[in-house]
Amino acid sequence: MNHLQKLTTPLILKWVSSDYAFNNSKTILWASAEKVRFYATKKKIGKSKLEEEEEECHIPRAVRKEAQAALLDYLHSTRSLQFMDAEHMSKNSPFFLSKLLQRLDNETDIRRSLTRFLRYHPLNEFEPFFESMGLKPCQYLTFLPRDLMFLNDDQRLLDSYHVLCNYGISRNKIGRIFAEAPEVFRYDPEVIDLKLRSFHGVGLDQSAVVKLVIASPHLLIGNVHMDFFEVVEKMKRVGVDYSWIEDQLNGNSIHWSQLLELMCFLNGLGLTDEQLGKIICQVPGLLFDCSGRTTFFLIGFLSKFGIEKPELLDVFLHLPQIPIKTFVFNMRQCYQFLIEIEMPVVEIGSIVRSYPILLGTCVLKKASSLLSILSTGKKRLCSVIKENPEFLRNLVRGAKVEKLPIAEEELRSKMMKTKFLLDLGFAENSSEMEKALKVFRGKGVELQERFDCLVNAGLGRKHVTSVLKIHPQILNQRKEVLEAKIEFLVNKLGYPLSTLLSFPSYLNYTIPRIRLRLSMYNWLKDQGKVDATLALSTIIASSEKLFMKAYVIPHPKGLEIWQHLKRDIYSD
Repeated sequence: MNHLQKLTTPLILKWVSSDYAFNNSKTILWASAEKVRFYATKKKIGKSKLEEEEEECHIPRAVRKEAQAALLDYLHSTRSLQFMDAEHMSKNSPFFLSKLLQRLDNETDIRRSLTRFLRYHPLNEFEPFFESMGLKPCQYLTFLPRDLMFLNDDQRLLDSYHVLCNYGISRNKIGRIFAEAPEVFRYDPEVIDLKLRSFHGVGLDQSAVVKLVIASPHLLIGNVHMDFFEVVEKMKRVGVDYSWIEDQLNGNSIHWSQLLELMCFLNGLGLTDEQLGKIICQVPGLLFDCSGRTTFFLIGFLSKFGIEKPELLDVFLHLPQIPIKTFVFNMRQCYQFLIEIEMPVVEIGSIVRSYPILLGTCVLKKASSLLSILSTGKKRLCSVIKENPEFLRNLVRGAKVEKLPIAEEELRSKMMKTKFLLDLGFAENSSEMEKALKVFRGKGVELQERFDCLVNAGLGRKHVTSVLKIHPQILNQRKEVLEAKIEFLVNKLGYPLSTLLSFPSYLNYTIPRIRLRLSMYNWLKDQGKVDATLALSTIIASSEKLFMKAYVIPHPKGLEIWQHLKRDIYSD
């Protein structure tokens, strides 16, 4: 159980790198807080000037049409690019076109002016080319060749582009392939064509290959596609056909090697092919949510609490039919809830190991709200949950939560407090008694001890009782604290004990606060800047903002002295 003691509160979403040795094989568990987001939205990052300009790019329709015609004529007739290429570039590069129009004077005949401009000002053709492929200027700037301006000078790039176009991949999607797998555009066209057609061997038609390549451009690099083939073969073996896989391709990048490792890991747990296929289809995102990293996070998180192979197998066999990221999010929230109510980590570990499905299906209300609704403290709630973890189902959002019945210990404590107050002369069921019962913290014996402390100091039983009817919270302090404050008032400050009768709230303030206020007041008094007869209550009870405004700030050196005293006193 020692590993449970090392768990810390907030950081459970972290890369889990564990050696999980099942059947004499090691499997690396992935789970990343930086890369996998289970809750909230991504924080907005400040945009660059270039990105802001891209968003503001707007060309009137008539102007745009004339400019596109001029650019098409230049690219096709002057630069000899294929008509389809030139047309697509001219119609799908608005940012480049806007920047080009800014270089013209205020002309009325846009087409003629732009044609004349292009006659004497050659373009960097790679800019509209990359933009028409679906890349924004801020994305393609690093790809612009330093020593080339004309597309025909990079024939291999154009040939690779044409192979992808002719296969059926949309021109404005090719930019993603270029951004994620630029090596593809250095291959011979025949190699790219062979790679594309190699996917037909596992039963994929052309439209499916197009969708696959757009989602995972890196499959066209080297032998990476072998991982994909193995995943498809394993899917077929467990009863999942490619049409289901195709439905999961939502445009996000997929790391097939991670999917393969996850499937091997799940098989290693003891799942049969039939069980694995059923779970994959019933639990959305089990494989494809962040390429399996969400599932690896779940495995890593559970392993931290000591869950072993049989228990982990049972978790996967009983996963509810909800998205895996929802299950993981709920589990994380439940863990955080147990931390917030200050449940010991060892007990949290016991609940996680015994009730993982319960934690993954409960969407709990906030801890602060529940404590208020239940009208209980953290210690009592921890005790209730520990005794019956299923009680968490009563605390989910949307459920009607009722107050917890008063525990026997609490009832006994309240009776002792009531007896204590009755002995002091409080009227039964009076407003003063109700106020005191709500405010008092501590057992009846402790309250009596604190009361006796004030009486023994010389205040008298009658006077202490009258003070407590107005300020019952005074008895919430330990006996040693009360004694120290009284000793400080009488022996250090030189005030008579009777001061507590006129100013009982003195006992509610900390000694450092009292020292700071009186030290500052005495300095100002020596400077002749304050009334030398101010009452102790005036000096101590006013808020810090009011005290500084009335006494500290008016003096030229007041703030400096205040900060100096504050450092000295609070550093002791």
